[in-house]
Amino acid sequence: MDLKRLLEHWQDEGESAYLYKILAEVEPDPRRRNIYLKLADVELKHQQSFAKLLAEQGVSVGAFKPGWRTRLLGWMARRGGARTVLRLRIVDEASEVKNYLREKSSLGVGEAAKISQEVARDEAIHAETLMKLAGSGGEPWHRMESGGFLRNVVYGFNDGLTANFGLVMGVLGAQVHEFIVLSGLAGLVADALSMGASGYLAAKSEQEVYQHEIELEREEIQLMPEVEVEELALLYEAKGMPSEAARQAASQVMADPQIALQEKAREELGISPELGSPIREGVLTGTATAFGALIPVIPFFFGSGPIEIWTSFTISMLSHFAVGAARSLFTGRGAFRSGLDMFLVGLGVAIVGYFVGMLIEHL
Repeated sequence: MDLKRLLEHWQDEGESAYLYKILAEVEPDPRRRNIYLKLADVELKHQQSFAKLLAEQGVSVGAFKPGWRTRLLGWMARRGGARTVLRLRIVDEASEVKNYLREKSSLGVGEAAKISQEVARDEAIHAETLMKLAGSGGEPWHRMESGGFLRNVVYGFNDGLTANFGLVMGVLGAQVHEFIVLSGLAGLVADALSMGASGYLAAKSEQEVYQHEIELEREEIQLMPEVEVEELALLYEAKGMPSEAARQAASQVMADPQIALQEKAREELGISPELGSPIREGVLTGTATAFGALIPVIPFFFGSGPIEIWTSFTISMLSHFAVGAARSLFTGRGAFRSGLDMFLVGLGVAIVGYFVGMLIEHL
């Protein structure tokens, strides 16, 4: 394993520990707080392992400093965004499992390969633990989810910015500058309503699916409780619980139908009752879209000359880069590369929109 990868791993493990300590700091539940602290301890041990490998190659790591993304996530966690940070940690842990497994297979044998295998195993356990804390199930390195507030804001903002930027450039290409503000505001309203309605319907559909699955499970518990006890006991056994203890625990849970329903939904169906309000999701997505769509239009409130045109283009392109970098918070990609991707998308939209507008004007 080369020095660059070792340094990246050392930094990643330190940042994981840093975030788990903050999550423990803001967690009111003592049991969950203790889990976060244990996760932080394991990540620090991983960091020490990589520091040892670096020292063997003559590299001194010095004092640990978290990166900008980690500091931002820590700030979010301390200000009411702990659940969002938890979801993002699931994505990061799942990504690390795959990366370490890939590295282990390429390293063959040796101390570095052994450490990669151990870290991959620990990160897999961490990811599953976090999934349980978040009320979900399954192996997240096969099915990664990040959702909620941040996703809706970023994607809503991006949709409004990109769509309205293309519209504004099309109007400029058609040489009808006097309609730029009117077209831009009309596009803003249309985009915001469309995205808001989509966010509302998506959340409502999720709720309906959840309720449908819960009702089916409720009927199964009423009609065949013995079978449901067996199913729950098998799930507990799959997690490593002894057979007799698993059956006893399942019987105790099934003694209370309401608790049994919650446990079956979480363990068997892998769904959580903590779903967002459809109205909240719709308003949030629509508002973010409106803010994004407003950016290309703002300069034209002050005129429609070359200065306003280039100002609109510049702030729109910078905003594309910024929203692309923001996506890296939950995609796990590098901020610069993610920002560059969105910058190029925005540039492509501008070029296509402008030339389509020119074509329409000539026709």
